[in-house]
Amino acid sequence: MAKVMLEQVTKQFGNVVAVNNVTLDIPDKQFTVLVGPSGCGKTTALRLIAGLEEATSGNIYIGDRIVNDVAPKDRDIAMVFQNYALYPHMSVYDNMAFGLRLRKYPRAEIDRRVKEAAEMLGIQELLGRKPKQLSGGQRQRVALGRAIVREPQVFLMDEPLSNLDAKLRVQTRAEIKKLHARLQTTTIYVTHDQVEAMTMGDRIVVMKDGVVQQVDSPLNLYEKPANLFVAGFIGSPAMNFLEAKLAKQDGRMFVDGGVFRAEVPREYIPKLAEWEGRSVIFGIRPEDIHDRALVQSTDGAAVVRATVDVHEPLGSDVILYLTAGEHSIVARVDARSQARMGQTAEVVLDMKKMHVFNPDTHAAIL
Repeated sequence: MAKVMLEQVTKQFGNVVAVNNVTLDIPDKQFTVLVGPSGCGKTTALRLIAGLEEATSGNIYIGDRIVNDVAPKDRDIAMVFQNYALYPHMSVYDNMAFGLRLRKYPRAEIDRRVKEAAEMLGIQELLGRKPKQLSGGQRQRVALGRAIVREPQVFLMDEPLSNLDAKLRVQTRAEIKKLHARLQTTTIYVTHDQVEAMTMGDRIVVMKDGVVQQVDSPLNLYEKPANLFVAGFIGSPAMNFLEAKLAKQDGRMFVDGGVFRAEVPREYIPKLAEWEGRSVIFGIRPEDIHDRALVQSTDGAAVVRATVDVHEPLGSDVILYLTAGEHSIVARVDARSQARMGQTAEVVLDMKKMHVFNPDTHAAIL
C-alpha cells in the first residue's frame, strides 16, 4: 500500500498541453476517481502515474519514492484497461498467472494467488476457459483478477466498465467497491461518467482541459461546486443556469430573472451583499424544483410559471423540460405530477438550495 503524489506535473504533446501543472495528493488506501469530459487529461494523468508516458515537468511519487525515471514494471502498480487486454490463446488461469510467472514466483505461490483472486471475484469455474468463451462481464472480472494477483501498492483503472451494458455496469461497480473495501489498496480510477464517479469515489478529482477544477468528496462536489463547470458536470440532469440580477428591497434580496423574482434566504444575503444590483448566474438543480400542485407550503420558495415542452416519465419521478420567458429550465418532479406537454405549469424553486456564480470568472459566489 502507498500514497501517490503528483507535484506540479505537466505533460505536453507538441503544442498541446494534456496535463497542466497538476498537483495532487492521493492518500494510502483511498479510492480516488479522476473524472471529466473526453480530452480533459484524466487518462494521460493515469498513464503518467503508470509510467506509460513521461512527464514534461514535475515529479511523481509512489510511496516515498520518486518514480519519474522508474520503468512501469518496477513501479509496483497494476493496471486494468478499458479493453481488458487479455491474451486470447491463454486460459483464464494462465492470463491471471502470466505476470507472476514473468516475475519468477514459485508455482505454489502463483496457484494460491490465482485461486484466491478467482474466489474473490466468483470466477473459480471459469479458470479453464479461453477469453472468447466469456461474456463481457466475465472478461472484466478476469482483467481485475490479473491485477489483484500482483498484490500491488496501487491499482490504476482506466474506464474499466465502459464496455459493459448498463445493468452489468451497476453490478460491477458495486463489486469493485466491495473489492476495494476488502483489499484496502490505493486505487485511482478514471471515468467520464459522473454517476460512476459519485457512487464509487472516496474523493473525486474533476478535470477540464488538463487542469484540476476541484478535488473533494462526492457530497461536497454536489452541494458546493467550486465553479460553473463542476456544477454543470456533476449531477444528472445537469444544474440549471439562469441569467439574473440580484436586487435588494426593504432589507430583502431577490434573484430577478425577468419572468420570475425569487427571494434569497436571509442567511445568504451577507455573502451576496457586494453583488447587489449586478448580473449573476443563478443555479438551481432539477431535483430542487417541484410541481407546485404537489407542494404543501411554498414558504421560502419561489413560484415560476412555465410552459412544458417535454415530459419524460422515469417511473419514480418525471423530468420536465420547461420554458419561462427566455429561460430553459429542467425539473425533476414527483411522478404524481399532472403537468403535460404543451400545458402551463407552476413549479417551485427551493431557494435554500440555490447557487450563484460570477458571470465573468464562472467561480462560485454561493
